[in-house]
Amino acid sequence: MDVPLAWVLAALGLAVAGAAAYELRRRRELVARACHELRGPLTAVRLSLATMERREEAPPERLAAIDLELRRAALALDDFAAARSGKRSIDRTESIAVAELLEEQLESWRAVAASFDSQIALGAIARDARVHADRIRLAQAISNLVANALEHASGRVELTARVVGHRHVRIEVSDEGPGLPASVGDLTRRARGGRGRRGRGLAIAAEIAERHGGRLVAAPSQRGARIGIELPQRHAGGRQR
Repeated sequence: MDVPLAWVLAALGLAVAGAAAYELRRRRELVARACHELRGPLTAVRLSLATMERREEAPPERLAAIDLELRRAALALDDFAAARSGKRSIDRTESIAVAELLEEQLESWRAVAASFDSQIALGAIARDARVHADRIRLAQAISNLVANALEHASGRVELTARVVGHRHVRIEVSDEGPGLPASVGDLTRRARGGRGRRGRGLAIAAEIAERHGGRLVAAPSQRGARIGIELPQRHAGGRQR
């Protein structure tokens, strides 16, 4: 190859690399600006909710449920911003009363379920069950299971929680639909591999469960799907088993 031609090709390669780097920086800046702009309205709405709570302008449980969903949206923005560098925002764990979290989920999804011609309800719940997890992440996982049930089934969607083997708490979402088209493991693997949209919510829930020392499971059901998040139980004294 002639030396001048080699120089030309090298220069073209540098120009292409430079243009690609510039485009990457430009897109990252656009993401950063979008995240910044969206955080403002979310903060404003949360402040408005706090004002409504002080004035007792709405039921406190309803306000708490809305606030939880807004915090989920803020967490998604944090993840989106962190994804620019191949990371995600840090989990902030605490001891969580499972019954309280499911009651908030009920309030969050009641109106949405009605728009799907479905009903969401609480079933049997171990009232003293506690887990150690990031509250918003766990709400995100449960919400993905509820959304999956509403999207693919009609009728009653039920939230339950029970202690399994004295060591774990299983939070389950059951529906009356046709059931899963494949095993939970297959669906989550397909979603993680980018093969199809079905299972994406299950994959998110599975990843969150795994990060907290648990797992996503499917239980036998006479009708529909019954999917659970199984996490180590945290006892009242602070011990985790």
